[in-house]
Amino acid sequence: MTLAPLTRPARLRPGARIAVVSPSGPVPADRLDAGLDVLRGWGLEPVEAPHAREIHPELDYLAGTDEARARDLQEAWCDPAVDAVICARGGYGVHRMVDLVDWAAMRAAGPKVFIGYSDITVLHEAFALRMGLATLHGPMAGTETFLKDPDTQESLRATLFEPESVRTLGLPTARVLVPGRARGITYGGCVSLLAADIGTPHARTSARGGLLVIEDTTEDPYNIDRILTQLLRAGALDGIAGVACGSWAGCGPYEEVRAVLADRLGPLGVPVVEELGFGHGPTALTIPLGVPAVLDAPAGGGPATLTVEVPALS
Repeated sequence: MTLAPLTRPARLRPGARIAVVSPSGPVPADRLDAGLDVLRGWGLEPVEAPHAREIHPELDYLAGTDEARARDLQEAWCDPAVDAVICARGGYGVHRMVDLVDWAAMRAAGPKVFIGYSDITVLHEAFALRMGLATLHGPMAGTETFLKDPDTQESLRATLFEPESVRTLGLPTARVLVPGRARGITYGGCVSLLAADIGTPHARTSARGGLLVIEDTTEDPYNIDRILTQLLRAGALDGIAGVACGSWAGCGPYEEVRAVLADRLGPLGVPVVEELGFGHGPTALTIPLGVPAVLDAPAGGGPATLTVEVPALS
């Protein structure tokens, strides 16, 4: 089955209510406070989920219990007064709560904007596969990059309010790893989370026609090799149209990471772009997932870009 475009939620307007949830790890209070101020500065009305600032009583790497984190997401989504949901941060934990969410109730509530990255990749996949909804792989309210990098902030702000103004995506760092040009439906996120999803209930069984966007953090080059090899052996990359790579912060010397990407992705025979500028790096561009896009990796050395064919939000 070839991937098809997903339902795009409506763009935001000043005064929109945006719920802040913590479905993974706990968020530092000072960072969350600063992130809420940024959202207010855009004319949004942020609303904290009841357990957004909690820490699990025994497992301090989790933001509250699995049940509480799932309930926060579901209640925020099902609240008709909420227009969008943004995650406070990533960390580990979504795999523990994703199957506790009532996805039928979420579908009944209709489409909304959903934003996050890192561990939130698991939820991007769930929204795509269980709800048919396009989402935003973008910065989170309580993360340092969102608070300190103007380009990161502007990419998300423009996507939320003026999505037609950010159709061509990519920083000047973007380079061609494998030349070519491809069209497909964007999907992906943190590559270790995509691999961890294999074999689980509701996991993606085909990515044919997809434009894979991947990045990760603090994975040694041999771990990236293992992750990509697992995806390849599982057939998870069969039929993809192209690959756009983001940042690999803390993954060791980039020359070593690049060698792994070329070795594992090059034989696919599809265009591959590197260092596009999304993920855990110093700048985190907002990448729409579930929309038709064109990946341009010119052989002649021109700029490498990812261009969405429709605005991220309707």
